[in-house]
Amino acid sequence: MTATLTRVDVTPAASVKRRRRAPGWLAVLPLLVFVAVAFGVPALAMLNGAFTVKNQATGATSYTTANLTDSLQGAYLTALLGSVKLSAVSALIATVLGLLLAQAVVTSRFRALREAVLTASGVLANFGGVPLAFAFVATLGNSGVLTRHLGLADQGWSLYSFWGLVIVYLYFLIPLMVLTITPALDGLRSQWREAARNNGATNVQYWRHVGLPVLLPSLLGGFVLLFGSAFAAYATAAAMVGSSVPLVTLQIADAISGNVLVGQENVALALSLDMVLIAGLVMAVYLPLQRRSARWLA
Repeated sequence: MTATLTRVDVTPAASVKRRRRAPGWLAVLPLLVFVAVAFGVPALAMLNGAFTVKNQATGATSYTTANLTDSLQGAYLTALLGSVKLSAVSALIATVLGLLLAQAVVTSRFRALREAVLTASGVLANFGGVPLAFAFVATLGNSGVLTRHLGLADQGWSLYSFWGLVIVYLYFLIPLMVLTITPALDGLRSQWREAARNNGATNVQYWRHVGLPVLLPSLLGGFVLLFGSAFAAYATAAAMVGSSVPLVTLQIADAISGNVLVGQENVALALSLDMVLIAGLVMAVYLPLQRRSARWLA
């Protein structure tokens, strides 16, 4: 009798629990469907095309790794390495400058300044593409306002170069770093600084032994985020430098449009797969760093 009562009491409770859990899964289902359609289908198409070669004479297709091999040779490899170099240099400079700017804002006594800088950073971090390229061409191009007034052309300055593109990328990478690192700077506890001062530590020693070690996961995570943003940028570079600076995104556009060679669309898909793999490695580094930083600054 006791066993029967136990089953009668437990079974309805389990049934109610299952009924409560079912609507939660149903609520997530539209999101899962959207992700599968918007990201899964293009990813599968890219993966299929990257390993597919079409015979131009017969129209027959076959699976091979020739596209991936081609994407890691010659001009394609140069463009891939160029994008990695540009992204790494831009992200490193933006990480340092963004940290300094964010620290100045966090320690400022003027709340209006903090709000103004964060608001401007939110706008500038999303300002890119052709408008950004046009703004810099009008300002620092061969006939730009500052170029003519400061005589930069006589000193060998050229906006349409690697370092010119770095300066343009910093325009939206530094604000992005400010937005990324500001919460981490806010998480530094004042008790840590007071304890360091009570033990005779200078401001430099505090940052060397306390502040920077605590911020290191957030700094590395911010660097990775900036690297990914610069690595995926296309419109700004395409409008400003064209093919003068080898970048993988520009090579993909040329391969798809057939500007250099006809029938290289699948090589473009292989280059896209290379970018996805690099982005995956970047995210594999970024996520653990974010979790570690959250534990320190909680």
